[in-house]
Amino acid sequence: MDCPVCKQIAMVTLELNEVEIDYCIQCEGIWLDAGELELLLGEPKKAKELLNSFKADTGVTEKIRKCPICYKKMQKIVVGSVAPKLLIDRCIKGDGLWFDKGELHNIFENAQLDENNKIKALLTDMFNHKSVQ
Repeated sequence: MDCPVCKQIAMVTLELNEVEIDYCIQCEGIWLDAGELELLLGEPKKAKELLNSFKADTGVTEKIRKCPICYKKMQKIVVGSVAPKLLIDRCIKGDGLWFDKGELHNIFENAQLDENNKIKALLTDMFNHKSVQ
């Protein structure tokens, strides 16, 4: 699967504890297929709350990206209410979510969904002890 930012650069698939993450080694973005965010959280209730909190941002000036699976334009989604506004990309067909470098970490930190740093540790392990920020 090609990176939606770098185009024609194939992402690598990393797997740990039943969670697969597609990762671009060039821009360090992360693609999560539908359902993988829930696996990362490990708690369906928290995952549902987080996903339901995502609101489309129609007035955004950030470049619109295409889904690496269906190639349809993705929606810009506002995550949380913390300033500055955190935007991620969501496939309109539900194929998955795109996180630019550091956004996934910021979501878990700002939403206080990772009290025991379980997800941060998982991401650190996946990226060879590289900083996930």
